[in-house]
Amino acid sequence: MSTQRTAVVTGASSGIGAATARQLAAAGYHVFCAARRRDRIEALAAEIGGTAVECDVTSEESVAALATAVGERLDVLVNNAGGAYGASPVSGADSDEWRQMYEVNVIGLVQVTRALLPALVATGAGAIVNVGSTAGRVAYEGGGGYTAAKHGTQVVTETLRLELWDQPVRVMEIAPGMVKTDEFALVRFEGDRAKAEAVYAGVAEPLVAEDIADAITWMVTRPAHVNIDELVIRPRAQAAQHKVHRQP
Repeated sequence: MSTQRTAVVTGASSGIGAATARQLAAAGYHVFCAARRRDRIEALAAEIGGTAVECDVTSEESVAALATAVGERLDVLVNNAGGAYGASPVSGADSDEWRQMYEVNVIGLVQVTRALLPALVATGAGAIVNVGSTAGRVAYEGGGGYTAAKHGTQVVTETLRLELWDQPVRVMEIAPGMVKTDEFALVRFEGDRAKAEAVYAGVAEPLVAEDIADAITWMVTRPAHVNIDELVIRPRAQAAQHKVHRQP
C-alpha cells in the first residue's frame, strides 16, 4: 500500500491551480489535477506524475466522480476553482454573471469539500486551503458580484473551521491581492486584452501564480497542529485594494 501523500487541486488547468499542483508534486504529493479542460490537466498530470480528473465543481455528479477517483484517503484539498466575470456596477448587474460567480466560488467549494471531507478525516491530519481573495475583505466599485462571492468563500471557511473544531482537519484560507496570471483578468473582461492588461499597467512586480502556490505549499506543510487561519498576500506595490503604486 502506497504511503505517498495525496492532494486535490481544483481549477488546476491554469494559473494558481496549475502552479500549486506543480509545487505540491515537487513537495512529494501525488496530485489529482481537477478541472474542466481535460487536455490541459492531462498534460499537467503527465508532467508532474499526477492524475487528471475532469471535473466541473458546480456539478454534484462531476464532484462525486472526483471523490470516487480520489478514494478513501486524502491529505490536502486546495479549493482553487473560482473566477470573476464582468465589472458592472450593482445598478447594471448581470444576474447570470452573479449566479455564475456564486456557483463556482461558493457552491462549488462547498460541494467539493463535502464530498472529500471523509477522506480528509480518514488520514488523521487532513488540510483544506480555500483560495479566497482580498476582494473577500474589501468592497470596490464594479466588483460587487465578485466581492460578494469571495466574502462567501471567507465565511464558508470560517464556519467550516468552527464545525470541524474536534476533527483532525485544518481549515485555512489564502487571500491574494493583485496576481497577474494568463487568464484571470482576460476571462473577467471577456477576452478584451486591453482591459485585462490595464489592471496591471505600471505595476512593476505584481504577484504571479507561483508566489501563491509557494504560500499554499508552505501552509499545508506546517506541522499538523499548526493552522494558518488566513493568509493575506499582496505584492509590495499594493498597499491596499485601492492604493497601488504604478510607474509611468
